[in-house]
Amino acid sequence: MNLILFESTETDRPLPRADRRAVHIMDVLRRAPGDTFDVGLVNGPRGKATLVALGADDMELTFQWGPAPPPAAPITLVVGLTRPQTARDILRDATTLGVREIHFVRTEKSEASYAHSSLWSSGEWRRHLLTGAEQAFDTCLPDVTHDLTLAEAMAQLPSGAVRLACDNYESPGALGEVEVSREKHYVIAIGAERGWSARERDALRAQQFSLVHLGPRVLRAETAVLAAVAILRAKFGLM
Repeated sequence: MNLILFESTETDRPLPRADRRAVHIMDVLRRAPGDTFDVGLVNGPRGKATLVALGADDMELTFQWGPAPPPAAPITLVVGLTRPQTARDILRDATTLGVREIHFVRTEKSEASYAHSSLWSSGEWRRHLLTGAEQAFDTCLPDVTHDLTLAEAMAQLPSGAVRLACDNYESPGALGEVEVSREKHYVIAIGAERGWSARERDALRAQQFSLVHLGPRVLRAETAVLAAVAILRAKFGLM
């Protein structure tokens, strides 16, 4: 991890030696008492931590905070509910690329059982956001939902956002050909592993989504998410 993240409630007590962050501090960063390293407060500032003392069961840290990182790119993802391992990859990597929201939605071609995975019920999903943010040297975590239908998610999207839906079959043009403005918010909708149904394409169009494609090759859902976000970020001048 390039940045070690802490919740605001964790900074006034020792960090257990068994915690993954303590293991990283000791075994990867090889810090000793008196040494410093980069830290961040979840959805807050970045700064430096100092390893003050090392006990048998925990370590004592002090923190000095600096400015907060810039906000995430104005991108919202709407993704058809995927199998848990694919969702893990999307949660981590979309956070690394810096999106503001991720909505996993139930679609006609997604498996209903995916919504009941322990990924969601145990709260594991948030750990993948933390991993993605730590990789990116960032503190901002996207807002995430996983229990909405496509129609419910569309009803909650930011007003005035530019709406784009990736589709291999009926899209008239490429996402890379869309003109963008950094002053606008963009919503990218990507179907589950088997894509959108005909009825969902009609529903997306009815909600002012323009269908776009990512080229002639059929991509895995997690690859399509990364490609679409990377294209938009590049057009924003962020890559």
